[in-house]
Amino acid sequence: MSHTRWNTTRERRLREGISEPAEVSATRWEIKLAFDVGQAVHDRRTALGLSQSELAARAGMTQPQVAKLELGGTVPTLPLLARLAKALDTTLNIAIDDDATAMTFTPHRADAA
Repeated sequence: MSHTRWNTTRERRLREGISEPAEVSATRWEIKLAFDVGQAVHDRRTALGLSQSELAARAGMTQPQVAKLELGGTVPTLPLLARLAKALDTTLNIAIDDDATAMTFTPHRADAA
């Protein structure tokens, strides 16, 4: 089944009041969190003008690991999040409330991007 067809089928089922199985909802939530972290890392890295390789060196990672993280392909551990925050010279703020999440890297210095 193509992604478009799957999405259309999902939307139709939701309109008809047919809910997703709990395991599908849980997986969808984990994927959303991974994408949110990846987007926050990407946004801060590009604001600093860093390449993926430069961030990888700062955080003790490889460039492919940074790329996978930014694409939402992995759920980082707390120690990795701490290394990333340090490498990006930021404080990582994570807010999770029901279905809403917010992840931001707040710069330590006022002159930082």
